[in-house]
Amino acid sequence: MKARTLCAAGLIMSLSLVGCSDDKGHGTVTMLVYDSFPTKDTPLNEALADFTRDTGIKVRLLTAGDAGTMVTKAVLTSGNPEGDVMWGVDNTLLSAATDGNIFESEPVQVDFGDVCVNYDIAWFAEHELAPPVTLDDLIDPKYADLLVVENPAASSPGLAFMLATIARYGDPAWEQYWADLRANGVEVAESWDIAYYERFSGAAGSEGDRPLVVSYGSSPPAEVIFAVPPRSDAPTGVSEGTCFRQQEFAGVLRGSDHPSEAAQLVEFLTSERFQRELPLTLFVYPVNEDVVLPDVFTQFAVVPADPFTVDPAAIAANREEWQDRWNEIVLR
Repeated sequence: MKARTLCAAGLIMSLSLVGCSDDKGHGTVTMLVYDSFPTKDTPLNEALADFTRDTGIKVRLLTAGDAGTMVTKAVLTSGNPEGDVMWGVDNTLLSAATDGNIFESEPVQVDFGDVCVNYDIAWFAEHELAPPVTLDDLIDPKYADLLVVENPAASSPGLAFMLATIARYGDPAWEQYWADLRANGVEVAESWDIAYYERFSGAAGSEGDRPLVVSYGSSPPAEVIFAVPPRSDAPTGVSEGTCFRQQEFAGVLRGSDHPSEAAQLVEFLTSERFQRELPLTLFVYPVNEDVVLPDVFTQFAVVPADPFTVDPAAIAANREEWQDRWNEIVLR
């Protein structure tokens, strides 16, 4: 019955949802999203249902893997896309998307946040060890075998963290930094989900043994909100000297069967109605200045004063080479 209700509201969550049509006829747009985007039963889905009621345009969400995988697929299908709109191309991958000519027109920014090393507060207290603050700290032998990162060739936060090291140490000095991280026992996971929920000891329900993970400056409030039993303090902290500023974009895919409807959806994604749901669902900052941030988000999320950045033109010119060199250093 729930599936029928959701379909009646016009929000088609996935091809496997019982009772929903996968019809891509007039008035239905498919939005490609990364795998951490919620596809049902959240305020984001309620906002999209409101969009459908207001416009008559149905929205079908199609999960396309991690952000890196999603963009790679979109480049391979450029001009003949799997959907009509893509959500969540960040500034580390935007050059790959634009080089691959996947968008009908310039994508719009929809949110921002920071990729940072997170730490397990209880683990460091138990071991009477101060958590790391900077990138330099991570190669100190006292943090040996504690850090898990994501592969920058497959993961958006993994790529952001690699870029943070390039911004900090320069090219080619960053290569020695990663050689030092490798010697200090860094572990590499293929996705953020694996790194955070399976390998990081600070995630709720995780059996991982790594108290340091590349995640987000907004991960701590998520641990508070979803804690069972409820808690009023965050179990994880953020190493503020490790952060890279990440911006996410959405746009109409070139070759969309429904470009007009898709453009209306993209415009809605920047509206106050949709944007106000972002902090407590995707744990990112909205770009719409009319949105008032919830208290739990402002209390526990971290916005570094001076995050690392890399010029988009430099990312476009060097991303693949940097990824190849990282692979040779870390995974050889």
